[in-house]
Amino acid sequence: MRRVYFTATFIMFKSFYWLVILSLSLVISSASATLQSRVTFSAALKETSIDNVIDRAHELLGTPYKWGGNSVEQGFDCSSFLVYLFKTEANIQIPRTTAAMHRSTATTIKRNALKPGDAVFFKGNGRGQVSHVGLYIGEGKFIHSPRTGKNVRIDSLSNSYWNKNYTTAKRFHSAG
Repeated sequence: MRRVYFTATFIMFKSFYWLVILSLSLVISSASATLQSRVTFSAALKETSIDNVIDRAHELLGTPYKWGGNSVEQGFDCSSFLVYLFKTEANIQIPRTTAAMHRSTATTIKRNALKPGDAVFFKGNGRGQVSHVGLYIGEGKFIHSPRTGKNVRIDSLSNSYWNKNYTTAKRFHSAG
């Protein structure tokens, strides 16, 4: 009788063991499929967010420059313009000042590898230091808030002033 009880218990334990293994493999398989679809969705979401950043930048053409300004109502300086766009349209936090953006650990991008949404940096204060930033929008153009008395506008990187003073670019997003 003991032998039958032991054999029945062993078979029940073995069946339970295989049931657990099968269940775990199904859970892992399902989780893996969910994770892969989330990664794809996340990448698409980030790309859409950068498109939103660029679209909103176009909507803000004509907004006045205001040193220290950080809203549509106040106006924007060059760096606050990018901070506003990335925060409101893509929920991406970037450093507040041009120098801090330039010093950041964000990926540095070569000029021939620019993609829409990259931050483009310029020197122009006579000392060779980075002092201005804009948002690259593709086709060799960028949107920026230039200086006191001017409004948010689009300029070309091939313009003699911007071409001469261009320094580098940073990518604060992962789209593209």
